[in-house]
Amino acid sequence: MRPPPSAVLCLLLLLLLLLLVLRPALGTARKTTPCQRCRTLVDKFKQGMANTAKKNFGGGNTAWEEKTLSKYEFSEIRLLEIMEGLCESSDFECNQLLEQQEEHLEGWWLQLKKEHPDLFEWFCVQTLEVCCSPGTYGPDCRACQGGSERPCSGNGHCNGDGSRQGDGSCQCHTGYKGTLCTDCIDGYFQSLKTETHSTCTACDESCRTCLGPTNRDCSNCEAGWVRIKDACVDVDECAADAPPCSDTQYCENVAGSYTCEECDSTCVGCTGKGPAKCKECVPGYTEESGQCADIDECSLAEQPCARKNENCYNTPGSFVCVCPDGFEETEDSCVPPAEGETEATGDNPTQSPYREDL
Repeated sequence: MRPPPSAVLCLLLLLLLLLLVLRPALGTARKTTPCQRCRTLVDKFKQGMANTAKKNFGGGNTAWEEKTLSKYEFSEIRLLEIMEGLCESSDFECNQLLEQQEEHLEGWWLQLKKEHPDLFEWFCVQTLEVCCSPGTYGPDCRACQGGSERPCSGNGHCNGDGSRQGDGSCQCHTGYKGTLCTDCIDGYFQSLKTETHSTCTACDESCRTCLGPTNRDCSNCEAGWVRIKDACVDVDECAADAPPCSDTQYCENVAGSYTCEECDSTCVGCTGKGPAKCKECVPGYTEESGQCADIDECSLAEQPCARKNENCYNTPGSFVCVCPDGFEETEDSCVPPAEGETEATGDNPTQSPYREDL
């Protein structure tokens, strides 16, 4: 049955609205900066040079070809092979950039390669002016904080490094802080300090702040640790007078903290993992060979099933009382079927019940 026209119209409008909402986000995700596009093209050009480095003209007389056509290494034929592999047919941005700048690349290959061997520097930085040299940033390619040779003291990333964007500020690596990333954050200490280099190394896990690598070098202990004599040592929370876990859990100490784990299902309170660590056993279980084991109530001298002809079946922690198959249940007995009925059906009054009956 076809949906009514109004329902189809509403569905189409909803899909159109969804496309309008998602379109800007999808476009943003695919968008790249001019510098990224230029860098990618240069990287592919360099890869093409590597792929063709050991090739020749491919004819039968290489010596004649090189004498007549000049060496393949510097030839237009090699350039053409490199250019053909730069962009996928579906990569619009790459093909657009290549079409616009093909003459520049050809000019560099045939005339400027020896004078300007760094294609990225000549093409992306100096010619198109869409990127900056490493260690510089922004529209004017200024030096990053700490200088272009070693931005951020080598301990961070310069915002906008190598592009015409950013503000040159330092985004410090883990363990470092400060304008030039020369200082250490809490949990690290300065293991090296010179006029040009600063190295921060992680403290021992027991230290919040420290002056060296061991638990004896802590200035302040981390939470979960306490100073005893001249070192920070782990606090055993599980040994406290009032244990931190509930009655159905046991406590396990870990470095600087603790965890609460559930007791075995056979336990009433426990000191550790498994049925051998129970303080007491739950009803239906008893201590046997050092752990809580199931009681087979059906094997006890005093039978738990009181009705006449009733069968007893043990279950984990309990038991069930079931009349044999074909017997009729009453309040105080399992009544066997009439003799003729038994012969006709072939029922066995002592047959165990099906598993579903349990």
